[in-house]
Amino acid sequence: MNGAAGAFRILHVSTGNVCRSPITERLTRHALAERLGASRTGGLVVESAGTWGHEGAPMEENALAVLLEYGADAEGFTGRELLDEHVVRADLVLTATRDHRAQVVSMGHSAGLRTFTLKEFTRLVRAIDPATLPAARSREEVVERAHALVQAAAALRGWLLAPSPEADEIHDPYGAPIPYFRSVGEEISQALDPVVTALTGVPAAAGAAGHGPLYR
Repeated sequence: MNGAAGAFRILHVSTGNVCRSPITERLTRHALAERLGASRTGGLVVESAGTWGHEGAPMEENALAVLLEYGADAEGFTGRELLDEHVVRADLVLTATRDHRAQVVSMGHSAGLRTFTLKEFTRLVRAIDPATLPAARSREEVVERAHALVQAAAALRGWLLAPSPEADEIHDPYGAPIPYFRSVGEEISQALDPVVTALTGVPAAAGAAGHGPLYR
């Protein structure tokens, strides 16, 4: 276990840590809280950083707007530059692109088996039989299930390749207008839905996940 004892750390990585990874971090937290409630989410720590992270910067205004439309908590976010210590602590690293994944893996720390693009991890998770994973009835079991999920996904990686390199990419909306940010938010939300279901063993409520924000 790379994280603190009794916890499972998920690290989302993009470039500046002001657009894609903040959206992914906060949507992940929001979805986990909806599925598990406060009593079981404590074992899952969700963070983010950027390979060229704007240390201490707020997230982009359009990223903030997208999170609010999904009903997610956007408060208190500050950007971080990706450091060795973040990778060392992380039990699962999910990146926006293949280049980000390569940069994380190049940092060492045995990161290769626990680093995926978000869309790659989604594809692998869809192929895993939930019945083969531990139950998630308690905080401790949620952590155990998360570790088992990463191991199962790593074992499948060489067998389930992307149909194209583009299939594993989430493009950078930095500087784009709000409609493009919304499309990226939708892309991230849809990719996260199967991941959160696999982590928690709890499917989204009907109409709740992967179907757009609360309002436009």
